[in-house]
Amino acid sequence: MSFETLLAPITLTIALAATVTAILLIVGTPIALWLARSKSAGTTIIGALVTLPLVLPPTVLGFYLLLALGPFGPGGALAGLWGARTLAFSFPGLVIGSVIASLPFMVQPLRNAFAAIETEVIEAAETLGARRWALFFRVLLPLARPGYLVGGIMAFAHTIGEFGVVLMIGGNIPGQTKVLSIAIYDFVERLEWDKAHVLAGGMVIFAFFVVFSTLMVNRKSMGPLG
Repeated sequence: MSFETLLAPITLTIALAATVTAILLIVGTPIALWLARSKSAGTTIIGALVTLPLVLPPTVLGFYLLLALGPFGPGGALAGLWGARTLAFSFPGLVIGSVIASLPFMVQPLRNAFAAIETEVIEAAETLGARRWALFFRVLLPLARPGYLVGGIMAFAHTIGEFGVVLMIGGNIPGQTKVLSIAIYDFVERLEWDKAHVLAGGMVIFAFFVVFSTLMVNRKSMGPLG
């Protein structure tokens, strides 16, 4: 068994998951904060759109992302800025698709964490003169830390295990878009069971630590009685 054959999809998948999680921390924070604190009727519509990837079959989401990232969609126009024809079947395309597919896994825990912060705490900080950024970094961010931990873990793990979306928009290009889930499928199709076992077994162990870590964060955030 060639270790290099297994290492390439592992490193590519970790790079993809780390990039997606970092982007989601930045993108998901204002969305979750607005959904949690705003009383606008638009929160229902935006909340439904953010949650949509949880309900849609991944192949359906991947199909429309393929059209959007392809040469005749917005992605094609964007890729034209640096001389490329399409964002589909490329690492940047995988990042965009994975950010959209994993968005609810980051936003929902953050939304719950922000919603759990009592209004009186925020009003007290504002009364003491805390401005918007100070209020966020000194009050909201520390209190929402469990939501960030759970959201980060879940978004990272979901990106690691995603199959339908990455297959539709990334295909199976070694070293460029062939991530772990695609590699396992590829090894099974070629009847290379030993390689499939190594990767699939690693995913099972990884999934256990994800669930365990999430439960530990939730238990600690609930206090001694949790």
